[in-house]
Amino acid sequence: MKLRILCLALVLLAVEANAAKPAKNTTIPSLIVFGDSIMDTGNNNNLPTMLKCNFPPYGKDYPGGLATGRFSDGRVPSDLIAEKLGLAKTLPAYMNKNLKPEDLLKGITFASGGTGYDPLTAKIMKVISVWDQLTYFKQYIATIKKHFGEEKAQNILDNSFFVVVSSSNDLAHTYLAQSFSYSRTSYANFLADSAVKFVRELHKLGAKKIGVFSAVPVGCVPLQRTVFGGIFTRGCNQPLNNMAKQFNARLSPALDALDKELDGVILYIDVYDTLYDMIQHPKKYGFEVADRGCCGTGALSISYMCNSLHPFTCSNSSSYIFWDSYHPTERAYQVIVDSLLEKYLSKLV
Repeated sequence: MKLRILCLALVLLAVEANAAKPAKNTTIPSLIVFGDSIMDTGNNNNLPTMLKCNFPPYGKDYPGGLATGRFSDGRVPSDLIAEKLGLAKTLPAYMNKNLKPEDLLKGITFASGGTGYDPLTAKIMKVISVWDQLTYFKQYIATIKKHFGEEKAQNILDNSFFVVVSSSNDLAHTYLAQSFSYSRTSYANFLADSAVKFVRELHKLGAKKIGVFSAVPVGCVPLQRTVFGGIFTRGCNQPLNNMAKQFNARLSPALDALDKELDGVILYIDVYDTLYDMIQHPKKYGFEVADRGCCGTGALSISYMCNSLHPFTCSNSSSYIFWDSYHPTERAYQVIVDSLLEKYLSKLV
């Protein structure tokens, strides 16, 4: 009798131990990403653009200290989401010429730093537009079919998580070239409508689980503070933040309507509030500096202005929200991704 009770107790302990382990992702086969520098893992490296970062000190906290073309000190959200899904620790860039067919199976990012929903943005920056990224996606699916078969390609289309991140470059830069044609509100609405159009096109190509990031409080990045925030105060550029909020106010209900209309899952993913709260209350999240970047002086340094010859780059990037004057650090990205996926991931499975 005692032996039976002991065996039962051991079985219950084993069940409890297994239940405590995080379940491995078995329903999302890959992560497919579209967008801008937030998600770019090296697609700009071989483009004729000034928006590059495949040189030190970019990547100083990346495994091996490699400058891979990620606009940060380390990994970026495309990597962190892939890891969170149990797929891989890093997500490859589609334009990497060394990719093998098997490297595509866990996912890919088509994102290109400097792009936007407005086609003019990519044209000005000489980068890959989100619309051209859809063309590359068609090539990607064709490659999967060729090497792994129709069934594998269909599984990727039906069950992968598709993430779209754009709008910051449109709002912060291209609007100035378009201001003679648009008011701030009408331009933000135009971008939101373009985002919805993009999702429709992506869905037509077979994607079923699509998450679209909101605009971020781009008026609070260090560069905007330096240029528009006042010489002494360096406050956030509130008109620009208002444009971002207008974009979000238009995008959110439009995606909700699309979710009801189309088969699959269409998610609006709010990153504005999380990042804004981090910037306003950095110590709450374990950060020390929120108004300057770690690289260089932190006020204007970005891309080639953030280089290995600059004497002021900080050594403790994890205490900074921003890596350069525009992009967050890996640790800041990690805080955001952890917060968001905990909220939205359950809706995908």
